[in-house]
Amino acid sequence: MTDEKITLEVEIRNIMVASEAKMTGRITSDKLASANVPGEVAVSIYLPEGYGDAAPSDYPLLLLLHGGDGSEQDLLRFTQLLDDAVAAGRIPPLVVAMPGARRSLYMDYRDGSQRWESFIVGDLLPHLRRTLHISSDRRQTCVSGYSMGGLGSLRLGFKHPDIFGAVAALEPAIAPALRWSEVGPRMLFWRPEEFMETIFGSPIDAEYWAANNPATIVRRDPSRLLGLSLYLEVGDQDMLYLHEGTEFLHRILFDAGISHEYRLVRGAEHVGASVEARMVDALGFIGRHLVPPNWIDQKVIDVRAIMNEKKRSLGLTIDGLDPRRIRGA
Repeated sequence: MTDEKITLEVEIRNIMVASEAKMTGRITSDKLASANVPGEVAVSIYLPEGYGDAAPSDYPLLLLLHGGDGSEQDLLRFTQLLDDAVAAGRIPPLVVAMPGARRSLYMDYRDGSQRWESFIVGDLLPHLRRTLHISSDRRQTCVSGYSMGGLGSLRLGFKHPDIFGAVAALEPAIAPALRWSEVGPRMLFWRPEEFMETIFGSPIDAEYWAANNPATIVRRDPSRLLGLSLYLEVGDQDMLYLHEGTEFLHRILFDAGISHEYRLVRGAEHVGASVEARMVDALGFIGRHLVPPNWIDQKVIDVRAIMNEKKRSLGLTIDGLDPRRIRGA
């Protein structure tokens, strides 16, 4: 067991003790067997206050993916944050599910021995919809995660925009690369090639890697992401250099004109006290996706009309409005 894992387990126990009296939502657990992955998969589930007290309601679902060396138990770390966010109106009451995905990268392995992407979209989501009072609507189905889970959330959202309406990726474990040959030692020191070969083949199948690399997916067909609410964030002190990969993806999205929210968090590391505060910000983004704020009100429309007249007087093109795209793209 790594020092980081021990520290996380101590943090979880402390959070459980400190929040026991405050908790209004509750954590339950489930197990799911599938031909796609070996053994049963444990799933921790957060149910908001009032769940089950009245007639069934189709709650939104947030699929929250843990990081490397984590487990479904990591959801306990964020239970109080979820309670507080719901109580403050930052997010509407929702169900959160975290599967224990081991160190799978949430991938279908190249050799077919483990198929975690297929498990999530083909087994887990249908199971949750059968057994919980959650919506099956795409807009009400969100995916988020941190580190390995941030990578997994991007891949799932980018490959399945017909299933997920929003992605919120925190410190995603992605490389600043479009091709496997561009992945250098600043990435490989913490995720060695020998480990990657267990997932992408030995030798690594470069095309299979690219087909599952979030930045390459965007570059090949950015239009598939139109209508997907997307949030990216990373600390500028990340010990794994993940700010490089996240900035790289941000630039590809920006150049493609794909609307998204991006935050480079000043002074934040990959682990430590900043993670909870940043999760609160990510939950706020999910909340704004589920209950859009009326930011473009009549006052904004009136000012926009004045600015459009100024643009016309100078011979500038008036940009057509499309909230899925960055203005002028």
